[in-house]
Amino acid sequence: MTGRVHSLQSLGAVDGPGIRYVVFLQGCPLRCKCCHNPDTWDAADGKEYTPEELFRIILRYRSYFSGGGGVTVSGGEPLLQAAFVSELFTLCREAGIHTCLDTSGAILNGEVRRLLSLTDYVLLDIKYTTEEEYLANVGCSMMPVLHFLDELDRMRIPTVLRQVIIPTVNDKKDSVLRLKQIADTHACVDHVELLPFRTVCQVKYDSMGIEFPFGHLPQPTAEQMDRLKALLLAK
Repeated sequence: MTGRVHSLQSLGAVDGPGIRYVVFLQGCPLRCKCCHNPDTWDAADGKEYTPEELFRIILRYRSYFSGGGGVTVSGGEPLLQAAFVSELFTLCREAGIHTCLDTSGAILNGEVRRLLSLTDYVLLDIKYTTEEEYLANVGCSMMPVLHFLDELDRMRIPTVLRQVIIPTVNDKKDSVLRLKQIADTHACVDHVELLPFRTVCQVKYDSMGIEFPFGHLPQPTAEQMDRLKALLLAK
């Protein structure tokens, strides 16, 4: 078995608990208008690895994340290669290495459930809080994502909900409060992270000769982010 890998990061500090070795897989079924990594979309691109080859590379960096870190698999969308990630996570679990999955949660099937049984921690990207916004800006329904979160809750997998705040799109009080409600009704959710929208990826779209749909939108200010984050702390 082989998986297609977009890139590797040896010292990730924002991809789960502690210091992480981060594997970015190739391929994504979504076409989010705010996507920062359009170069990961094509599932036929990337470099092929077997789970064993990738695990041997990861072991070189084990000393860096032995104090509470581990391995995070991101994308693209790692659920597209769930069988491959399951084999990698099996090797990690046998070695006592903490595993984290960074995902949109848009796919749920038997192979994904097997992967979740080998996953210690999940970063779940809840992109918007209404069906209309998902259909307009992601290209899929919100329902599979909520079903995925329900499954995380059932399996009691510690989860962080993440959302990129995009001015004029999802930067409203009501939107953040809906996200808070989703978190509050799922015991598996440890906390919610709001991340600022950035346009530094414009160069990738330009190099690929495609339009960045949200490239014209402003980036949120620190004050805007602080105001929205405060809503998550309200009782």
